[in-house]
This record gives sequence, structure tokens and C-alpha cells, in this order.
Amino acid sequence: MSSYRRKSVAALALGVAMAGMAAPAFAQQHPRLTPSRDVTVVYSVQPEKLPQPVQATVHFRAEGDKLRIDPANHAGSTILDRPAQMVTLIMNKQKVYTSFSPKHGLRSPFLLDMSMQFAPDGKGMVAGASCNKWSITSAHGKAEACVTDDGVILSEEGVDSDGLRGKLVAERITYAPLDESLFQPPAGYQKISAQMPIPHGAGPHGAGVQGAGMQGAAMQGSTTKSASTP
Repeated sequence: MSSYRRKSVAALALGVAMAGMAAPAFAQQHPRLTPSRDVTVVYSVQPEKLPQPVQATVHFRAEGDKLRIDPANHAGSTILDRPAQMVTLIMNKQKVYTSFSPKHGLRSPFLLDMSMQFAPDGKGMVAGASCNKWSITSAHGKAEACVTDDGVILSEEGVDSDGLRGKLVAERITYAPLDESLFQPPAGYQKISAQMPIPHGAGPHGAGVQGAGMQGAAMQGSTTKSASTP
């Protein structure tokens, strides 16, 4: 091997080694992105265009693979299934439900993701639980959140992943196992099909079913009006 080639190989090897050593230094700090155990949180939700906050109860499966959003008026529920990338909207008065795959991907302000940039901003306390404050930057804007060590968002204010502005604050937190049936349509409900695609940006802060709130709530309201039995 020529002297030139030996030097080139050595330089390449050194560069690879330095890159490997430097990677941890440039790794982005971020909170745990999903809850590590089953938990139910009652939130006060304040979308920008609503005059008063509304209440929503959110049930999180461990690791955030599924979550269910229930409004205070029990008009319906929104179930998000992240592995399947499916949203199920349940309408209790009509005893019907519909499921669909969101055109622009499944997102929720109750969950964080790596498309966001995070910067630590101290410690906080919400609903009697300690949490870590984070400044969040996404493609749509900025937000502030306080997240527990085990990945539960206790407060969030600013612009969400859909570019909508609002605020949520946890009022009550309950750690307990959640039955799988909670993330399925109730027995006896009829499945219907949506005639009109759910518009991008209808959630998260839309709260179209009076507090079903955040991702899927406004979508539930629009689907109710446009769905028909097959």
C-alpha cells in the first residue's frame, strides 16, 4: 500500500472514530416521549378559540401505544391506536363508531415525538406531581411542557404539532392497569363509514365534541355529521 493510501485510510479511520465519540455529545436531550405504565389523567383543556376550558379524561396504555380521550359530557370517545395508525371515533347517542387512518399521520398533543426539538427548562409541580419543564420547538411553532420522569405530560401550552394554539393542565392522575376493552368500541355499537375525509388540522385543540378534546375531538364532530351506514 502506498504512503498516500495508508494516510488516507488512517484519516478515514480516525474520522469514523471521532464521529462515534462525538455522537453522544450531540444527542438531543428530550423527555420520555410516552408513559411507561398505564395511567389515567383528567385534563383541563383550553383551545385558543374556546372562551372557557373544558375537561377531558385521557387513558394511556403503557408505552403510549394506545390512548382513549373521553369528554366530560360523555357524548363520545376518541381512541388512538399508534401501532395500527388508526383513529376510532365513538358516538354514544347514536351507538355507532367509525375507524380511519389519518391522511397526515396520527398525532396527539398528549404525546411527544422526535420531530420536535427539546430544551430543558427546570423543574415544576402539577396536580401534586413533580415534572420536568421543557421548551419545545416544532415546524409550526413553540410550546412549553412539564413532563414526569415516566413520560406523562402534566401541562402544555403553546403551538401543537398541527400548528394550533392551546393549553392543557392535568387536574388528577391515577396509575392503575387499564383493560384492553377500554380501547375497543362498545359491544352492540354499529360500525359506519365516513363519506367525507377527516380534514387535516381538525384537532388537536379543536375540542369539537365539547371537550372530547385535542387530537380527534373536532374530527369526531365532523365525522358524526358526514357518516352513514354502509
